[in-house]
Amino acid sequence: MKFLQNAWYCAGWDYQLSQGRDAMLARKIAGKRILVYRKLGGQVVAMEDQCPHRQAALSLGRREGDAIRCMYHGLKFEADGQCSEIPNVEKVPEQICVRTYPVVEKDNWIWVWLGDPSKADPALICDAVGPGNTEYTTRPSYIQIDANYLLENANLADLSHSSFTHDNTIAMGWAQALAKPEHKILPRGIKTDYWVRNVALPKFVQHLFPPGFMCDANFDITQTYPCNWILHFRVFSAGTATEGESNGQLVLDSYSCQAVTPRDEGSVDYYYSWGVSKQTEQPGLADTLKEGLDQAFTEDKAMLEGQQVRLRENPDFKQMGIGPADAGPAKMLRVINELIEAEEREASQQAANA
Repeated sequence: MKFLQNAWYCAGWDYQLSQGRDAMLARKIAGKRILVYRKLGGQVVAMEDQCPHRQAALSLGRREGDAIRCMYHGLKFEADGQCSEIPNVEKVPEQICVRTYPVVEKDNWIWVWLGDPSKADPALICDAVGPGNTEYTTRPSYIQIDANYLLENANLADLSHSSFTHDNTIAMGWAQALAKPEHKILPRGIKTDYWVRNVALPKFVQHLFPPGFMCDANFDITQTYPCNWILHFRVFSAGTATEGESNGQLVLDSYSCQAVTPRDEGSVDYYYSWGVSKQTEQPGLADTLKEGLDQAFTEDKAMLEGQQVRLRENPDFKQMGIGPADAGPAKMLRVINELIEAEEREASQQAANA
């Protein structure tokens, strides 16, 4: 399975990386093992998680100031990746070093750039609403799913599955299954914006509203490589408008921000949140939404991992399209394929000119 190199990948939530004495994160991102830690000043460092001596895991090492000491044979690596000390060796050869990666913290996520450092443009990082945004009360969470990132992209680009996979949690009846959203292609993903009207609330929050309460809901979604999914989700009491903005009363203004990072060809790390605007917040509501999302992603985990097993067992199986449900996934997967092909062409041209 191929991954884009010149891209930002989420390495986790900022709260997962403290200034504790032994605080280090061992991550696997797009097939690369990466160590993430904070310098004494708080800045995040991302470096290759293997010592150049005998490939010991540096994540099993020890922090010494801003440096990391390999606890196999004691090599010490500075935050720039250069080895500064080898016990019993008077002069350290300059070539003994580990690769480091550009890092940015944004919206409470830690982002690592795997490719050419000169191309690491922070503007390419998706905009999100993190727990630090004071206009929203946001609860973060995490799950590992043993399925490849293309399955995750297809799943998130097609919310029609919600009506069935998430029938007992976040589904709004058959509303998502019957919707026919339009998907606009972006340079690194797709944009989806659609309404469902006069529909039931998801079952996990129906008890918070009067019996029979019906609503209008707007899904405004931006999905970008590798699988960053930002949903602005608004709910109104059911109005009379049949197109455009609902004329019902706003009852929920929220963001669900999700960053899915491929670990390898068969698993992903999934960092996600749900936040409620101060305007529509109620005590405990953000916690309830996060709990519902946790349950829903456990449902996704079972479905996607079942798909992954069958893909592995039947790699030549010919899947059959069914129409509207496949429109979003087809566009998103095409964007990913084109990005990877373009990067490969550029690398080939550079190699030919070298």
